[in-house]
Amino acid sequence: MVTFLVVWLFFGVLALAPPAFIYLYMKHASKASWPTKIDGGYLPKISVVIPTYNESEVITYKLANTARLSYPKDSMELVVVDSNSQDDTAKIVKDFSAQNPNLNIKLLVEQERCGKSHALNYALERCSGDVIVVSDADCFWPSDILNKAVPYLADPAVGAIGGPKTLFNAKQTWITRMEEDYLKSANMLRLGESITASTLFFEGGFSAFKRQALERFDPYKTGSDDCGTVLNVIEKNYRAMLVRDALFYSSFPASFMGKISVKLRRTIQLVRVFSKYLHLLLQGKVKTARKTVVPNTLLYLVSPVAFIIFLFLSIYLLLSYPALLLFFTLLLIPQVRFYFYEIIENNILLFLSLLAVLFGKKFSVWAKPEDRLWLTKENLSFYDLI
Repeated sequence: MVTFLVVWLFFGVLALAPPAFIYLYMKHASKASWPTKIDGGYLPKISVVIPTYNESEVITYKLANTARLSYPKDSMELVVVDSNSQDDTAKIVKDFSAQNPNLNIKLLVEQERCGKSHALNYALERCSGDVIVVSDADCFWPSDILNKAVPYLADPAVGAIGGPKTLFNAKQTWITRMEEDYLKSANMLRLGESITASTLFFEGGFSAFKRQALERFDPYKTGSDDCGTVLNVIEKNYRAMLVRDALFYSSFPASFMGKISVKLRRTIQLVRVFSKYLHLLLQGKVKTARKTVVPNTLLYLVSPVAFIIFLFLSIYLLLSYPALLLFFTLLLIPQVRFYFYEIIENNILLFLSLLAVLFGKKFSVWAKPEDRLWLTKENLSFYDLI
């Protein structure tokens, strides 16, 4: 039994200690002062790139949202790159452009659908801005987001910035409430990484890159246009940072199965990204970003395997000593219950993602978001987004 307890404790520490240490360290770091120069007078020419595929349900809202931006119109172009949509997306963009001649709107249409990163690189070659800003069609910005976020790029050391996501429908169900709490924790971690060094985690809703820092999207072919792009920016000796002021809005599935589907797709993407980064690290091709890559590789590739082993050993221990079930009374504490659930769910999803990547499970190159029911004119108007 002593040997069993030693093994159980070993895998428990390997599974839980790294995430706990990283969380506590980054929580402390996130409270530190901002380490870079911010210049409110910095107003470079910007290219806002919106990749689309069959987005006729939301593209009018997205264009209306972008048209409300308070950034100087003569310093901004809007580039919509469409991957050969089978609906009226391209026509809607053309009509909107004709109705709003004061906006510099450029529509690019690919002849075939090759994935989001390919679409973004196609657009990148045709952008004229000094700063490239990317946003998905189902994500929406406050009108002053560029005025608040772009000044962070004035610092010569900063090459890319991302924004934190918040949910429109955070209070819709217990699923969306938990996701909003999860996002707050994740954003805190990314902020801590940004203040101490750089973060590798960008969201599709808002990311901005200095043109000279951006070679191409997903240069390492990870399958991720956001996280898969940031490493190359850092390796060029720029910082990549989460900016609190670049908050954007999106929706999230309200059902459990919808949530699992979205999160499984995300975790598979992250596992692919960090598997590639681990390969590059072992080849000695990751230098500047090593401080961020190493702990996250441990978090996403090692800890989930240790956790599954720890979980099965714990179940055996509980079956052998039922009195230990008394510890579950701690779940009556809401905060404990939240972290208990998130730890189990995230590690199981990461483990399943590791298996999916290992056995070559393929997902759509550009899967359409599953929950758009909340994106209505009334809801977007309520948040003053259109």
